[in-house]
Amino acid sequence: MKKHFGLLSQYCIGVLFGWGLIISGMSNPQKILGFLDLAGLWDPSLIFVMAGAVIVGLGGFYVVSKRTEAFFGGALHIPKRRDITKPLIIGSLIFGAGWGIAGFCPGPAIVALGAGHLKALVFLIAMLAGMEICDRFFSAHKKAV
Repeated sequence: MKKHFGLLSQYCIGVLFGWGLIISGMSNPQKILGFLDLAGLWDPSLIFVMAGAVIVGLGGFYVVSKRTEAFFGGALHIPKRRDITKPLIIGSLIFGAGWGIAGFCPGPAIVALGAGHLKALVFLIAMLAGMEICDRFFSAHKKAV
Protein backbone atom coordinates (compact mmCIF):
# COMPACT_ATOMS: atom_id res chain seq x y z
CA MET A 1 0.00 0.00 0.00
CA LYS A 2 2.83 2.39 0.92
CA LYS A 3 4.53 1.71 -2.44
CA HIS A 4 1.35 2.51 -4.39
CA PHE A 5 0.82 5.71 -2.42
CA GLY A 6 4.43 6.65 -3.17
CA LEU A 7 3.96 6.08 -6.90
CA LEU A 8 0.71 8.05 -6.91
CA SER A 9 2.38 10.89 -5.00
CA GLN A 10 5.30 10.94 -7.44
CA TYR A 11 2.89 11.05 -10.38
CA CYS A 12 0.93 13.94 -8.84
CA ILE A 13 4.13 15.85 -8.09
CA GLY A 14 5.24 15.33 -11.71
CA VAL A 15 1.92 16.64 -13.03
CA LEU A 16 2.15 19.64 -10.71
CA PHE A 17 5.71 20.28 -11.89
CA GLY A 18 4.58 20.08 -15.53
CA TRP A 19 1.76 22.54 -14.91
CA GLY A 20 4.24 24.87 -13.24
CA LEU A 21 6.51 24.69 -16.29
CA ILE A 22 3.61 25.50 -18.61
CA ILE A 23 2.19 28.33 -16.47
CA SER A 24 5.62 29.92 -15.95
CA GLY A 25 6.48 29.75 -19.65
CA MET A 26 9.47 27.45 -19.14
CA SER A 27 8.14 25.05 -21.77
CA ASN A 28 7.96 27.85 -24.36
CA PRO A 29 11.32 28.10 -26.16
CA GLN A 30 10.58 31.67 -27.30
CA LYS A 31 10.19 32.76 -23.67
CA ILE A 32 13.49 31.08 -22.75
CA LEU A 33 15.32 32.63 -25.70
CA GLY A 34 13.86 36.03 -24.77
CA PHE A 35 15.26 35.59 -21.27
CA LEU A 36 18.70 34.64 -22.61
CA ASP A 37 18.80 37.55 -25.11
CA LEU A 38 20.48 40.13 -22.88
CA ALA A 39 21.49 42.35 -25.80
CA GLY A 40 18.06 42.37 -27.49
CA LEU A 41 14.51 42.38 -26.20
CA TRP A 42 15.35 40.87 -22.83
CA ASP A 43 12.45 39.27 -20.92
CA PRO A 44 13.43 39.22 -17.21
CA SER A 45 10.23 37.45 -16.04
CA LEU A 46 11.93 34.06 -15.68
CA ILE A 47 14.17 35.45 -12.94
CA PHE A 48 11.15 35.18 -10.62
CA VAL A 49 10.50 31.60 -11.73
CA MET A 50 14.12 30.66 -11.10
CA ALA A 51 14.20 32.49 -7.74
CA GLY A 52 11.06 30.62 -6.67
CA ALA A 53 12.61 27.32 -7.76
CA VAL A 54 15.78 28.04 -5.79
CA ILE A 55 13.79 28.89 -2.65
CA VAL A 56 11.68 25.72 -2.92
CA GLY A 57 14.81 23.68 -3.67
CA LEU A 58 16.67 25.06 -0.66
CA GLY A 59 13.69 24.22 1.54
CA GLY A 60 13.61 20.72 0.12
CA PHE A 61 17.33 20.20 0.70
CA TYR A 62 16.95 21.43 4.29
CA VAL A 63 14.12 18.96 4.98
CA VAL A 64 15.99 16.07 3.33
CA SER A 65 19.20 16.85 5.22
CA LYS A 66 17.37 16.09 8.49
CA ARG A 67 16.11 12.68 7.32
CA THR A 68 17.73 9.27 7.22
CA GLU A 69 15.28 7.58 4.84
CA ALA A 70 13.06 8.60 1.92
CA PHE A 71 9.52 9.81 2.63
CA PHE A 72 7.95 6.54 1.49
CA GLY A 73 10.66 4.26 2.88
CA GLY A 74 13.87 3.03 1.40
CA ALA A 75 17.38 4.43 1.43
CA LEU A 76 18.03 8.12 0.96
CA HIS A 77 21.04 8.67 -1.31
CA ILE A 78 22.56 12.13 -1.07
CA PRO A 79 25.67 12.75 -3.18
CA LYS A 80 28.78 13.36 -1.10
CA ARG A 81 31.04 14.77 -3.84
CA ARG A 82 31.23 18.54 -4.03
CA ASP A 83 34.34 18.98 -6.16
CA ILE A 84 34.23 20.84 -9.46
CA THR A 85 35.84 18.74 -12.18
CA LYS A 86 36.74 19.35 -15.79
CA PRO A 87 33.94 17.04 -17.07
CA LEU A 88 31.43 18.92 -14.90
CA ILE A 89 32.49 22.27 -16.38
CA ILE A 90 32.48 20.93 -19.95
CA GLY A 91 29.08 19.30 -19.44
CA SER A 92 27.69 22.53 -18.00
CA LEU A 93 28.94 24.51 -20.99
CA ILE A 94 27.41 22.02 -23.42
CA PHE A 95 24.13 22.05 -21.49
CA GLY A 96 24.04 25.85 -21.48
CA ALA A 97 24.85 26.07 -25.18
CA GLY A 98 22.08 23.59 -26.00
CA TRP A 99 19.64 25.52 -23.82
CA GLY A 100 20.58 28.77 -25.56
CA ILE A 101 20.32 27.31 -29.06
CA ALA A 102 17.13 25.29 -28.66
CA GLY A 103 15.36 27.14 -25.85
CA PHE A 104 14.76 23.84 -24.03
CA CYS A 105 16.22 21.96 -21.14
CA PRO A 106 15.17 18.33 -20.49
CA GLY A 107 12.14 18.73 -18.20
CA PRO A 108 10.45 21.54 -20.12
CA ALA A 109 11.21 19.76 -23.41
CA ILE A 110 9.19 16.74 -22.27
CA VAL A 111 6.33 19.03 -21.24
CA ALA A 112 6.54 20.91 -24.56
CA LEU A 113 6.46 17.61 -26.46
CA GLY A 114 3.28 16.71 -24.59
CA ALA A 115 1.88 20.10 -25.62
CA GLY A 116 2.57 19.27 -29.28
CA HIS A 117 5.78 21.22 -29.99
CA LEU A 118 7.60 19.08 -32.58
CA LYS A 119 10.80 21.08 -32.04
CA ALA A 120 10.89 19.47 -28.59
CA LEU A 121 10.95 16.02 -30.21
CA VAL A 122 14.03 16.99 -32.23
CA PHE A 123 15.65 18.33 -29.06
CA LEU A 124 14.89 15.16 -27.07
CA ILE A 125 16.21 12.88 -29.81
CA ALA A 126 19.41 14.95 -30.01
CA MET A 127 19.71 14.91 -26.21
CA LEU A 128 19.33 11.13 -26.06
CA ALA A 129 21.87 10.72 -28.88
CA GLY A 130 24.30 12.96 -26.99
CA MET A 131 23.81 10.92 -23.82
CA GLU A 132 24.51 7.71 -25.73
CA ILE A 133 27.63 9.18 -27.38
CA CYS A 134 28.89 10.37 -24.00
CA ASP A 135 28.23 6.99 -22.44
CA ARG A 136 30.11 5.14 -25.19
CA PHE A 137 33.10 7.46 -25.57
CA PHE A 138 33.60 8.41 -21.94
CA SER A 139 32.92 5.09 -20.23
CA ALA A 140 36.59 4.86 -19.24
CA HIS A 141 36.23 8.14 -17.34
CA LYS A 142 33.20 6.85 -15.45
CA LYS A 143 35.16 3.81 -14.26
CA ALA A 144 38.04 6.00 -13.03
CA VAL A 145 35.77 8.24 -10.95
